[in-house]
Amino acid sequence: MVPAVILVVSFAAFRLAGLLGVALFDNWNVALRAALFLMFLVTASAHWGRGRPDLVRMVPTGFPAASVLVTVTGVLEILGAIGLLIPATSRIAACCLAILLIALFPANVRAAREGLTIMGRRAMSVPARGALQLLFLGALVAVVLSSPPQ
Repeated sequence: MVPAVILVVSFAAFRLAGLLGVALFDNWNVALRAALFLMFLVTASAHWGRGRPDLVRMVPTGFPAASVLVTVTGVLEILGAIGLLIPATSRIAACCLAILLIALFPANVRAAREGLTIMGRRAMSVPARGALQLLFLGALVAVVLSSPPQ
């Protein structure tokens, strides 16, 4: 839930800054890309912080080297987040992050079905997590559709 709050609140703050005269955020696309950047940095931080063991546990059992996969996905989130800030790469970064979210969704399903905890809190139900995924995917699709091709 924290990533959703970060996304919504930071987007509102960036847009408000734009409306108050901060030229950089005078465009909702830039505000959304900046908000997604913050959200993905926060989610990536869990890949090395105290949430790491929980993320490793979430990896479906058929995948080898769960710890390596958690590290790789964290790096991909950071690279994608940075890519969102660069106009020339924002569309491809948004596409790649959307694919990453879809690829990682089975881990969230596993966590929900097995009642795993993430940083001390029970994993969200599949419908709740699915709704959040749709929010995140919708924001990324909005970036793709509203960013000029480079």
